Amino acid sequence: MSERQFDVVIFGATGFVGRLVAEHLAAQGVGDVRIALAGRSAGKLARLQQTLGVSWPVLIAESADQESIDVLARSTRVVISTVGPYGPRGLPLVLACARAGTSYADLTGEALFVRQSIDQAHDLAVSTGARIVHACGFDSVPSDLGMQVLAEQVLRDGEGELAEATLLVVSIKGGVSGGTIDSMRVMVDDVRNDPSLARRLGDPYLLSPDRGAEPDLGRQPDAFFVEQLPDGTWVAPFVMAGFNTRIVRRSNALQGYAYGRELRYREAVRTGTSLLAPVTAGGIALLTGALATGLRTPVVRPLLDKVLPDPGEGPSEKTWRNGHFRLEIRARSVTGARYVATVAAPGDPGYGATRVMLGQSALSLATDRLPDRAGVLTPATAMNGALTDRLRRNGFTFDVRRSGDA
Repeated sequence: MSERQFDVVIFGATGFVGRLVAEHLAAQGVGDVRIALAGRSAGKLARLQQTLGVSWPVLIAESADQESIDVLARSTRVVISTVGPYGPRGLPLVLACARAGTSYADLTGEALFVRQSIDQAHDLAVSTGARIVHACGFDSVPSDLGMQVLAEQVLRDGEGELAEATLLVVSIKGGVSGGTIDSMRVMVDDVRNDPSLARRLGDPYLLSPDRGAEPDLGRQPDAFFVEQLPDGTWVAPFVMAGFNTRIVRRSNALQGYAYGRELRYREAVRTGTSLLAPVTAGGIALLTGALATGLRTPVVRPLLDKVLPDPGEGPSEKTWRNGHFRLEIRARSVTGARYVATVAAPGDPGYGATRVMLGQSALSLATDRLPDRAGVLTPATAMNGALTDRLRRNGFTFDVRRSGDA
């Protein structure tokens, strides 16, 4: 694609996340990588250029204007899309990239949108060589790459496949994402308009490349409710588990079930082992359930809309810079060997850390030597160790140890 005008185009560059990604790339010193800024407003894009102190070209494009989207897709090797919610807005750009053989990265956490993308764009992208990579932010890079690093270590140790793995949110600090809240609103509305979608969302293999080939493991919950693990640790529901687990299962299947043919995988929030731990877990479960119920309730929904952040809104710079996250994946192999993988990073998960994950994903797609795969992929299957190495150089931790080792 040497004839392309750009290497990376940031679509939605003047939005909250788009601006953060642009700032990250501007601060990186990307060398010969040709970057452009895209959005609806020439004035806002010009002001962003000034703020960043860059001379990156500007493209005018809008989700509802198919011609501008097609021009954008043909102009570059990689598109970063921060324009959500993706369900009602994202597919035209995905299809334009698939037709043009252009790679694509976004930060969606919308499972139904990803399923729609697979159904309509995967085969087309395979035919053109495009890599369509969803979930390149906190949804779901830590889960996806953490599981890949873990499974590779188990295999190197000669301990075979993974039988079970549980991701625990050990520590997290940051603000509330307006984009994430809006994605929840969209999914709630979709299910209200078509109740059959609730059944699809309940399928643990919703994003599988071949649903009929998946193992029959009976009931496989994606997340815990309030529960005490065998070691005495109390856990609570993790709001992102329903999406992350499906991305991890798609990665496993796309790699020929390299993690484990009958792997059981789920995610939760760890609240500890103290006397207050079950109370904290119950509080998290109650709040999570109340938010979901409130968004579905016509009388309550308008009240929530007034207090919850809108799309394009985010926390203060102090909040997103001073945040962090730390996750642990506790796993057991088919031989009985036990492992713990740690994934951690500085910065608010939804913004400070996500801007690095999304920006580095785009640079990896544009410049790294990657696996010979195309289609609708996942961060692990599209970029493999290349993205993991990039994130490590940007302060991320991906460590694996045998359980009980020093």
